[in-house]
Amino acid sequence: MPEKSTTPDLVELWRRSAEAWNSGDFDGAMSMFSPNPVWDATGVGLFVYQGHAAIRQYLVEWMGFLDDVHHEVEEIVDLGHGITFGVVSTTGRMKGSNGELDMRWAAVAEWPDGLTTRVTVYTDIDEGRTTAERLARERS
Repeated sequence: MPEKSTTPDLVELWRRSAEAWNSGDFDGAMSMFSPNPVWDATGVGLFVYQGHAAIRQYLVEWMGFLDDVHHEVEEIVDLGHGITFGVVSTTGRMKGSNGELDMRWAAVAEWPDGLTTRVTVYTDIDEGRTTAERLARERS
């Protein structure tokens, strides 16, 4: 009987976290992170958030600006060596207005031990993909 792999399925972990985020389960969304994670949102004009509390607060506040928000994972690729690349489409309506949000963004996640230590987000999908591929090559 073949042995079951002990290597985590990073794509599945990514998807579960996205599903939790969509349902407002911020604790579930945070379950993919290592004890001292970093969320680098400078690629979308925001800040670098360090630690569970800061990242969770960022997620809660960001989702709080929107009604009917939904994150659709368009693509997730495990590039090997603990690097994943994903493309997400976020839609929603700005609270208190008729303004709509329709944003595509990329995320590069680093998973050295099956938990995310760093997520870097980009509005430029190609830049995110290039960065992810470079990181995977550097770690091979």
